[in-house]
Amino acid sequence: MKLRKVTAASAVVLALAVSVTACGGDKKDDASGGKKIKIGIKFDQPGLGLQEPDGSYSGFDVDVATYVAKKLGYQPNQIEWVQTKSADRENALQRGDVKFIAATYSITDERKQKVDFAGPYLLAHQDLLVKKGSNITKGTDLNSKKLCSVTGSTSAQNIQKTIAPKANLRPLSGYSECVAGLQSGAVDALTTDDSILAGFAAQDKYKGQFQLVGLKLSNENYGIGVKKGDSATVDKINKALEQMVSDKSWDKAVEKNFGPAGYKNEPAPKIGDIVK
Repeated sequence: MKLRKVTAASAVVLALAVSVTACGGDKKDDASGGKKIKIGIKFDQPGLGLQEPDGSYSGFDVDVATYVAKKLGYQPNQIEWVQTKSADRENALQRGDVKFIAATYSITDERKQKVDFAGPYLLAHQDLLVKKGSNITKGTDLNSKKLCSVTGSTSAQNIQKTIAPKANLRPLSGYSECVAGLQSGAVDALTTDDSILAGFAAQDKYKGQFQLVGLKLSNENYGIGVKKGDSATVDKINKALEQMVSDKSWDKAVEKNFGPAGYKNEPAPKIGDIVK
């Protein structure tokens, strides 16, 4: 009887030891990135980074990030998408909240002081979105017209200062509100990056209603943000982006997300150009 008790106790100890070892292995895998990768995107930009009602994610940035993650060894079900708003992108990388960020993240000298960039993977331009058949075909046509952009954005102000000084600025809280205003006739045009405009115009509820004017008022090179000093990850992402372009996955992603809006995209930029 005594021998049985010792044997049973030993079995329990052995079982606990195995359990602890197994749990430790799982934690180690998680810490090393073997099971999940956290990627920052926008959750509210149709065509680029959007959280759908069913909880899934769609958009060009999402497709690019998914492709890159696969080349880094992660399947789609191993990706944890993290909402990273514009004002918090640098902080999210510095804190280690995400491995990288693909969120209409324009590469600028100021930002390069805080984070490293892979890419660029898309060249966008500031443009105008108008109703299909609109008589607004150039920047000067905005004089005396109602021009919408998001509160705090400099896009509309740039047009008023340089192209159409008599444009009537109508700032609203978000691009969705501007697009709704354009649809109802409350505003005559909306301005921001052409990729963002194309994403909104390509939504099912707006298909065929709007068109891009085709102005190129700025150059916005979208890069993938990485924590400052992580050159190994930058190199891996650049190689993945190069492959995405060469195997035509990049072209397919552009057509899928922006095509319905008649977006005339620039060719894929040279990976590594302007980043350093």
